[in-house]
Parts: sequence; C-alpha cells; structure tokens
Amino acid sequence: MLPLSDETLGGIASGRGSECAFPPAELAGRLDRLRGAMEMSGFDGVMLTGPETVFWLTGRQTPGHFAFQALFVPLDRDPVLLVRRLEEMNTRFNTRLDDIRLYGDDDDPAQAALALVDGLGWRGRRIGVETRSTGLLPALFAAVAAALPDWRDASGLLAELRMVKSALEVAFIEQAAAYADAGLEAGIAAVRAGSTENAIAAAMLQAAVAAGSEYLGMEPLVSSGPRSGVPHATWRRRRLERGDGLFLELAGCHNRYHAAILRPVWLGPMPDTARRMLDAAQAGLAAALDALRPGSTCADVHQAAAEVIDRHGYAAAYRKRTGYSMGVAFAPDWGEGDVLSLYSNVTRPLEAGMVFHIPTTLRAYGEFTIGVSETAVVTQSGARCLSRLPRRLFQID
Repeated sequence: MLPLSDETLGGIASGRGSECAFPPAELAGRLDRLRGAMEMSGFDGVMLTGPETVFWLTGRQTPGHFAFQALFVPLDRDPVLLVRRLEEMNTRFNTRLDDIRLYGDDDDPAQAALALVDGLGWRGRRIGVETRSTGLLPALFAAVAAALPDWRDASGLLAELRMVKSALEVAFIEQAAAYADAGLEAGIAAVRAGSTENAIAAAMLQAAVAAGSEYLGMEPLVSSGPRSGVPHATWRRRRLERGDGLFLELAGCHNRYHAAILRPVWLGPMPDTARRMLDAAQAGLAAALDALRPGSTCADVHQAAAEVIDRHGYAAAYRKRTGYSMGVAFAPDWGEGDVLSLYSNVTRPLEAGMVFHIPTTLRAYGEFTIGVSETAVVTQSGARCLSRLPRRLFQID
C-alpha cells in the first residue's frame, strides 16, 4: 500500500474533527454509558460494525459504509476504529478518534480485524459483538467468532443505549422534520392529472434537499392508483389520472437523524370506501398519539391504535406494527426499527426523549392505500408531533 502524500497528511491534520456532528462532551457521555453497560454485562470489550452505532459513538458518517468497518471498544483503553484506507480522510474529518487503523483494497478485512483482536489481547476474553448489523459480513463474523470463543451478542445493549434521545438528538430530528415537510408540500403541489410519479418524486426530493436535507436512508415512497395498494411500491413512471389515490411518504435527514411524514392525497373524486378507511386511520393515529406517554408500553400504543381500527371494521387491512423508533439511519432504512417498535409483543416502557414515526396505513390491496403519520417525541406530558402540516386529506380537483 502506498503511503499518503505529505499534502494529504497535512489536510487530514488541519481538518481533524471539523465535520463531526457532535460536541466532545456528547460523545464522551455516550462512551461512558456504553462502558457502564459493558461492565454490567461482563464484557471486556465490544466490536461494533453497524454504521448507525459507529456514527452514534464517533460521528463517523459516509455513504461508503458498504465497505467493512469495525469499532473496537475496550474497557481499559481508548477505542480503535478499523476502516478502508480510502475512508481515512473522511473518517478523520468526521471523528476525533486518535487510533484509526486502515486496510487496503488488496487486504482481507477479516485478517485486519483479527490482527486487532490479537493486538488488543482479546482472545480468551469475553467480548460483545454487534451481530444484528448490516455491516457484519457472514464470513467475517465466522472468523471473528472462531477467534473469540466466549463472544456474546451485544446488539441489544447498543439498542437500549440509543432508545432515549438527548436534547441535541431531538433538535436534529426536529430539523429533519422541517425538511420532510418541505418535500411533502412540494410533492402535493405537483399532483395533477397527466403528471407522473417520477415528477412527484423529483419535486419531493428537490424541495427536501433544497431545504437542507442530506441523503436519505431510504428513498421516498411515491405510488399512485392501483400501484398505491402495493406495500412499499415507489415511483415507476406511471402517469396520474383523475380518481387516483396517491401514497406520498418521505423522510428528511439532518446529521444522519431522520424524521418521516405521510399525508393522504387524492386526485379528483374519492370513493366512500377510501373515506371510511381514512377516518379509521386518522382515529387510529389519534389513539396511538394519546397513548404515547411515559408509563405506557410500546405494546399499549400499538393496542390503542389497533383497537380503534378494529372497531371501524378494518382489522384485516392493518396487519403491521404501529410505529418504530426514529433517529440515526443509513441505507437501507430511514427508521430505527431494530432499536424499538410499537407492536403487540414489545413490552418496553416508554420514556421521555424517545422518538417514533407512527404511520397508520390501511390498504385495499392492489387498489389503493390510505394513511397518515406523525413523527412524535415522547414528553412528560405526552406526544409532541414535529410536523407543521395539517393532519388532513389533501384532495386535488
């Protein structure tokens, strides 16, 4: 591997930490909390590979997270971050870490990780590994697991630490919500007969990015007419016609923190069936928001929404979780469903500072989807919704 030039090294030194999203005190507090949790779990160290957790602990962010990275956090020394060599400057600009190790494109990242395991003296010690991570490749996991026979899954430990947001994190999510609002407003304004799903998606993305959004963890969901009745369908050049229902949902992103929004949109006359389903979806969302308060569990919030929707007669159209945690996100998602979900079997009590996206969507499968959502912060007095858009039907004549 060729060494970096003196000019490149000088640029790295001058830019160290200049793009970090977090102040030093925020990151130091997170590291202290992680080490406290490690001690309680009996871990001598943890190896973290998810782009979200690495960012949360260090500030490292890059669309190049498809290349293997690993953050090694011992109890008794500073963290060590292993990244692809091409990512060095980006990593030093976005973090304040002192110990960054590199591997080249002609190196085996598994061998680089095992060399660090040996260098840290971790063989034979109890090490936590973040197994539920998009960044941990099966072959690499097998190599690490063989070297660490006493490894344990640390995924839940990290999820627990990320559930409750700090004031700074909530502020980032609020800013992301403003970007999402701008995008959805632009999408609604672009709805007209003869336009296309692509034109709507382009308007949404342009407005959100112009308002300040960074690249999103997942693309907007834009579908129309019968295509809107297909879960997670998105734009594919279809031309809009009068009588179409539209499914328009997107997120905004600020410093990798996301907020999402969904509003019901209809072009021309709306069938009575769709109006009744919208009434049920609106009532379900209102019930969920009313239950979103400290002392409730995640299951309580889901049950509150589901019972209302059931009473309206649409249980079969609502077969999903009611919401999911929002915060740090990289592709392929904009949510933190791996951190916490509002669903029937999730008994975790809510705390002030948790943030959720709650989309109540009802589908006539293959015909249309109607729904509405809020990204909401749990406060001591209940839910605080972050969107400024009215929670109503946007009907385009």
